[in-house]
Formats: sequence, structure tokens, C-alpha cells
Amino acid sequence: MGSKTRLPVNTKVILISLLFLFLLLLIIRTSFPSNPQQVSAPSHISLNTASLSGPSESSDAEKSMASLSSSAACPTLPTCAKTPPSLANALVYYASTNITPQQTFAEISVSLRVLQRRSPCNFLVFGLGHDSLMWATLNHGGRTLFLEEDKAWIEQITEKLPNLEAFHVTYDTKVHQAEELLKAAAGEDCRSISDPRFSKCLLSHKGFPNEVYDVEWDLIMVDAPTGYHDEAPGRMTAIYTAGLMARNRESGETDVFVHDVDRAVEDKFSKGFLCDGYLTEQEGRLRHFTVPSHRTRLGRPFCPP
Repeated sequence: MGSKTRLPVNTKVILISLLFLFLLLLIIRTSFPSNPQQVSAPSHISLNTASLSGPSESSDAEKSMASLSSSAACPTLPTCAKTPPSLANALVYYASTNITPQQTFAEISVSLRVLQRRSPCNFLVFGLGHDSLMWATLNHGGRTLFLEEDKAWIEQITEKLPNLEAFHVTYDTKVHQAEELLKAAAGEDCRSISDPRFSKCLLSHKGFPNEVYDVEWDLIMVDAPTGYHDEAPGRMTAIYTAGLMARNRESGETDVFVHDVDRAVEDKFSKGFLCDGYLTEQEGRLRHFTVPSHRTRLGRPFCPP
């Protein structure tokens, strides 16, 4: 999720257009109320025609004024809405940089549709990169938290984007251990639902700040840690822990996204621990799972049949 990949300039143009469209929709929603109130003609204006004309003419005039008073209205003027600072910063940032997010437009659109429905919400992202400002902006008004393995990279990104909230985390696994970990996780300990801090499953990551475990995350994006070579940490524990957090919430559902599912680890672990039965959509290298709470229904199997 770092700066390793650059997409074509066309993708950057599409992304900026997407952000402008989001801005336009936001301004429209805030500028035009759904039930505009009509403004009646001033009630203090009156016309006494009784002394100037006969009864018939007076009656007709009064009826006309009554009709005018009840029907006359001024169109409601739209209120002036400023661009939210987070959105303005994102537009400027992406318009002035040649670095673009690693996900494709189609992949980003999958998460965007969910954010449009659920934001403002709690959004946990494994990985910190040049697309982080985009995620935080699309979750305008909500909380977006990033977990990053590279401390120096956090300092570099947050120096440019100080409003991003990021925690440094460490992993004690290696990609070359993936098959061994997958076999070891087949036992009942890894099928039990509990707080990840107290799980007996060796795949449950217990080293995140307590704040990460204490929040019920509505969306979780797994796009880190590094997983493209044998000595990299891999995403085994990130994927499992994301699924456990989703199942352990009090109620409701968690939308979990896993990127780079063209790789063996992301493919096998997302299917094994987020489950084919919870798979909602796949676009390119991105999979979207909708994982329900298991605490509201006792006896629910770890994966649906």
C-alpha cells in the first residue's frame, strides 16, 4: 500500500473526476433541502375596498387578495455550503501529485459504493500510503484509522498529511510460513469467536493498540502488510484478525475488503477465514466480504454452509 506502484495518468484523471463528482453530490445534498418551505405574502398588507365600491366588487377583491395571500410564494434560495476541508485537501493533493493509488478505478469503486451507503462510519485500513487521504476523505465525518508496519513510512506520509490517524504495528510472521500456518489454524481454537486479544488461535494478532480492538469497525480494508516476497510479513494474521473482529462485534455486519487476491496468501486466507459464503463481490484483485456478527446468533458456524 506504499509507493511501489504507479498507475497510468488516465487512472489519475479518472480518480480526480470521481472526487469532484463526490464533491458535487455533497454540495447538492447540503444546498437544496428536501422539503423547501414556501414563504407566504406578508400578512399585514390589507385592502379595504368596502368604502370604495359596492358589495359585489368588495367581495371579489377580498376573494382575489385571499387567493393571492394563500398562493403567493418566493422560491427558497439555496444555502451556501463550503467545501469540507478534508475534501478540498484531497482534491489539491491528488491534482498536484504524479503518484496515484495502487488500486484500479474499478477496484476503488467497490469500496466507494459501500462507503456511500455506510459513511460516516468506523473504517480500519491495514496499510498507509498515497491512497490513504482518499479513504479518509470518502469517509468524511467518520473515523479512518491506518495500521502500518514501516515507522519511517508513517513519518514520511504524516509529515505531508498530518490529519491522517496512523498506528505503527509489527508482525512476527513470514510469507514462507503461510502453508504451515494454514494447516495449524485448522483446529477448533481458530474457529472460536472471541476478542482477538484473548483468542487462542496463533493467527490472531494480539499486538495492536487496545484502541484498535475496542472499536467496532464497520469497514476493514486489508491492503498490508507487505506480502510480495518470502521474507515479508504477509497478510495471514491481518486477514484472520479482520474476520475475527467482524464476527466478534455486538451486532450488525462488517464489510471486509482484501486486496491482491491474485497472490496465494491473500487468495487462500481470505477464502478460508472470511469464507466463500460471505463473499459479496470480486473486482480485479479486490474481494469484498460481508461478515455478520456471530454474537447475536449462538451456534452460527464459522463459515456458512
